[in-house]
This record gives sequence, C-alpha cells and structure tokens, in this order.
Amino acid sequence: MSLKFASPDSSNVIPLHVIDVDGFDTWVAAQPAPTRAFVAATGFKPAIGKSLLVPDAEGQPLLAVAGFGTAQTRARGRFALAAAASTLPAGTYALATALPAGDLETEALGWLLTGYAFDRYKDASGSQAALICPEGIDAAKLEAIAAGEALTRDLINTPAADMGPQDLEDAASALAGTFGASCTVTTADALLEDNFPMIHAVGRAAAPHRAPRLIDMSWGASGPKLTLVGKGVCFDTGGLNLKPGGSMGLMKKDMGGAATVLGLAHMIMALDLPLQLRVLIPAVENAVSGDSFRPGDILTSRKGLTVEINNTDAEGRLVLADALALGAEDAPDLMISMATLTGAARVAVGPDLSPYYTDDASFAAALEQGAAAVADPVWRMPFWEPYEKMIEPGIADLDNAPSGGFAGSITAALFLRRFAEGPRYAHFDIYGWNPSAAPARPKGGVGMGARAILDALPEMLDF
Repeated sequence: MSLKFASPDSSNVIPLHVIDVDGFDTWVAAQPAPTRAFVAATGFKPAIGKSLLVPDAEGQPLLAVAGFGTAQTRARGRFALAAAASTLPAGTYALATALPAGDLETEALGWLLTGYAFDRYKDASGSQAALICPEGIDAAKLEAIAAGEALTRDLINTPAADMGPQDLEDAASALAGTFGASCTVTTADALLEDNFPMIHAVGRAAAPHRAPRLIDMSWGASGPKLTLVGKGVCFDTGGLNLKPGGSMGLMKKDMGGAATVLGLAHMIMALDLPLQLRVLIPAVENAVSGDSFRPGDILTSRKGLTVEINNTDAEGRLVLADALALGAEDAPDLMISMATLTGAARVAVGPDLSPYYTDDASFAAALEQGAAAVADPVWRMPFWEPYEKMIEPGIADLDNAPSGGFAGSITAALFLRRFAEGPRYAHFDIYGWNPSAAPARPKGGVGMGARAILDALPEMLDF
C-alpha cells in the first residue's frame, strides 16, 4: 500500500489532462489530428470516473485524459480525480492541465487515498497509477494526512478478535513512540483506584486479557492545549441488553471514535503543529458475563454525578464521561470528543456527514469553513436545552438511555456535555464506516471530521 506521490524525477511520465464536460470540445480541437481521431474513435466522454490513455505512433502512452464531469456532478460527490485515477493503467502521471481554484489539494489527496487497501488478511498489493505532486502543493502535508487516514481505516477494519483493548493500547503506544509522545495506561482494577468507575463498570465483564483501560497520550511542550477524546468500545454486544444479530455485525467499528482521534493525532504530530496535544481513549469491550453491569444499576462517575442505567447498550457515553471529566480537569483550550455513539445520528444525516455539537459559534464557523475547503463534510446539531430534562431520571443525576426514543443523538450529546463543562467543547457523533465504495473511500472503515478539524485548528486555537 503506497500513499505517497511519485518522484518528480520519474522516467516515462505520462501527461494527464483533467477535462470537464464544458471544456472537452475545446481541448479536443487543440490536439494534433491523430489524437483527435483516436479520441473520436473511442467515443470517450469526460464523465467522472472515466479515463482514456492515448498512444503515440509507436503504441506507447502519449497522454491520458481524466474526466472531470460537470460542476453539478462534482457537487454530488467527492474526489472526482480519484474516480478516474482508479481506472488508469499503472504508470506515473503528471497533471498537464489546471484544475478549478480550490480543488487541487483535495483532488491530489484523493488520488493518494486511492492507494489505500486493507491488506492485513489478504494480499491487496498490485501496480497502480502514481501521481507526481502537482506544483504548489505541499506533498509532505498531504502524505501525512493520508497516513493518518490510513491508520484510522486500518484500526476500524481490523476484526475485534485482533483489535481489543490491548491492541488499541498497542496502536496508541506505537504512534506515541513514532513521534516521541508519552503514553500511560490505567487498566482493570486500577481504574477503580484512580477513579474511573464507569469505564471499569462497562468493561469489567470482558475476559481478563481484554480488560478495560484508559489510554492517555500527550505530545508537545508549548502552545494551546487540545484534548481529543475517542470512544474505544472495541466490540459492543449491547451487554445484558443484547443486540440482535443484525445490529451486532458491524460492532468491530464501535471504536471508530478512538481510531479517528488517533488518525488525527498522527496528522497533528507529523505536521508538528504548535500545540499541546492530549489524547484520551477509554478502551473497553462491552461483553456479557456474570459480572456485566445491569439495567437499573446506578453508577457514580468520576465527576461525582450518578447515572441510572436504563440500557446497557448505551455504554459509549458512560466510558466517554469519565474520560471527559479527566480531560476537563486539565482545562484545555479546546476539547473534542469523537464517537460512533448513536443510531439516531445515522438516521438523521446518513453515513456521509459528520454531525457535531458545540456551543461555540466561532468553532462552528471555522470548522465548516475547513470542512468545505477539504471536502470533509460536517453538519451542526443543537445542544437543545429543553431536552435536558429528558436525561434526568429522578432517582439519579442522569439517565444513560432516556425512554421514548426521541432526539437520541441530542440527548447523548447533552449527557456528555455535563462532564465536559469548563473548556471549549465539541462532540462528533460519527459513523466511521463507508457502506459502499466511493472514489478514494473503499467500503469499510473511514475517517470522518478529522481533516475538517485539522484544517480549522489554526483558527480555532489561534496559532
């Protein structure tokens, strides 16, 4: 798997003309007669995902054409160049035409991401089309972003048998080692000693070798403080409120929040951003055994708030709550949680959009500007105050699963906000999974919101 640009010194470079529908006739008319004749004979049209290799008189590649569709068809998807890149023969290509303003960096990244394949269990190697980094683009930056995205995808795609709490800890430790970060871990009964009772309660039913833990990684000695908190439920059976089989099939991805913050952390550290980064991951398996926590139990959180358990399948907010409380104690300048938290979010916005919650209008403005710039779409959702009473059950401070089913993503976000009070805070209720293949995004695990956050960080944190 190669997520790097080709060397600019490569031999046998093929000029690549990226042509949209409006400019196609003009481009064809400007070509030599043999090229015009070849294009006409093939019937090529510059739709997104279409490409054409034009030979010279000796049958060797002379140039390639990649369809760029129309403004309307590009608006209906992302990474139009990547759609063509995946159809080009192996070789080294260099852009020979200018792309529309603002598209070049995103399209170059999309090309890199076409090289991603999950190959842990099956050989997915093979020759592919390589691109020389276009002039004016920071190759190292895009390669760092692509590597962070690949880390996220690999972690999500790995089956739970090989991606339990210990494996997630190993991945965080390896990342910390790569960039000289520190990484400490609190495991099993030490969670009770160090006052992480809800992380312990959710994960205590798992086998001893899959014991719950809190992963705490820190990097950077100066600059504003950014804390990322990622839900690391490595497999979610639903606990005693057992999920039906159809709902359990994708639960290896329930650590998608943890995978996404680790991928974002890779990007931040690889780009050496001038900030102090902290990553907190409560890593658990929500298993079923004689030691499972039960519906009706009341848990006391790290913050001291009590929580009535009305559904053991609403466990993600419990482990996040203890981690958020720890993060808030350090008073970071910005704290962000990411989690595959609710089905309600999927129903509301589907798999493409990253719904997020914040009370900070400046954060929202910066994020949405970044999302548009890097083709990583987000959608703001409300911390709707009138729904606060829905998470207050009466016999405890909070309810982890309000009855009725209404506004499930909002009530989950409100629950988390109770533990993140103090610093600027945003919560992302992501899906972390691409249900069908798309340009630069094969079916499977996928990062959501990370690139938008990365682009917006300088404005969010004023550096």
